[in-house]
Amino acid sequence: MKNETPGAAAPSCADEFEPQTLSVAEAQQRILESVEPVHGIEKVALRQALNRVLAEEAVSPIDVPSHTNSAMDGFALKGAELPGQASRAFRLVGAALAGHPFHGSVGPGECVRIMTGAPVPDGADTVVMQEHVHLRGDDQVEVDARNQPGQNVRQAGEDIRRGDVAVPAGRRLGAAELGMLASLGLGEVKLRRKVRAAFFSTGDELRSIGESLAEGEIYDSNRYTLHGMLTGLGIEPIDMGVVPDQREATLRALREAASMADVILTSGGVSVGEADFVKPALAELGEMHFWKVSMKPGRPLTFGRIGDALFFGLPGNPVSVMVTFYIFVQPALHRLAGREATQPLLVQARCATGMRKRPGRTEYQRGTLRSDPNGDLVVSGTGPQGSGILRSVSEANCFVILPLESGSVEPGTLVTVMPFYGLL
Repeated sequence: MKNETPGAAAPSCADEFEPQTLSVAEAQQRILESVEPVHGIEKVALRQALNRVLAEEAVSPIDVPSHTNSAMDGFALKGAELPGQASRAFRLVGAALAGHPFHGSVGPGECVRIMTGAPVPDGADTVVMQEHVHLRGDDQVEVDARNQPGQNVRQAGEDIRRGDVAVPAGRRLGAAELGMLASLGLGEVKLRRKVRAAFFSTGDELRSIGESLAEGEIYDSNRYTLHGMLTGLGIEPIDMGVVPDQREATLRALREAASMADVILTSGGVSVGEADFVKPALAELGEMHFWKVSMKPGRPLTFGRIGDALFFGLPGNPVSVMVTFYIFVQPALHRLAGREATQPLLVQARCATGMRKRPGRTEYQRGTLRSDPNGDLVVSGTGPQGSGILRSVSEANCFVILPLESGSVEPGTLVTVMPFYGLL
């Protein structure tokens, strides 16, 4: 068992700069180096696979599309017979509809009426859209010179060929992937088993929804935030409720969580107060890798391990919980679930409002990102940025990332922005 080395004096989490704290990048690297994907594969019906992670690459057993077909409603004919100038008349010899192909062959000077998705008949290789022809009687079609050989035809296998990898292993299956797999006729897929995450809040002042509040008590919002973020990632959430600020209760909860989960998430109790028991309990039961990061909000972040379970001790303030989850926990959950490696989208935008900051920490301020009338990206703050003001996240659609060494930002400054879209 590896404990943290005790220091002569514990620095305050209110200090703006501490040389011994990790940078955000260093903390992220240490976390990811400690994570291996879960073992276990299960076969699941396609409709139940949304947001799950593919364990084995899906190889196409067929060509998609399975036959050369028309991309337009029009007339199928030989491209070599298209007129180079003026126009030419073709004799109409039949029709082809999706599911009802034309079974003959298109001969010289002939054409077939064809609908979108219908197989292109033998002898034809081009479709002239119906808006580009003139009908003459019941069996004559006049085609002008504005068409090209091979146009408006989708070739068999042009989307996916038989034997191609349609969806790689490690891909999180969204609606598009489900549709792709269905187009291959695959009714079941092999998935990584779900990652299990146990979480609880600490604090004698916390009450669950439905309970009455006494003086000094508050409702616990962090468990609902964590449940939503975990569920959105396809993680199996295990809500262990509120644990009181007691040493034995904290030890008991951590032992139970470690026995049934791949990841343990706590909120609160990771600072240096007399009622903060999470960090000492982790040191007693497992390993502590670090407990402070040079960031705001969320500096008192504890990371370690209890047995086979990863441990994240998140701060107690609601905004800090969300920021540290997105920046540190979510990438670890992706790797644990076997997901392919991705990086969050970062864009540059100009500040429409000033943002206060002191050097010494990387800050994740909450903002609203939009396009101005010229199409340029502009970001505004969402008001007070205190770590207890959850509304600052609720009204935001991005994080504005202000580097560790930077100071306050003036309006018009170009800043780095991480949109919320794509984080989950």
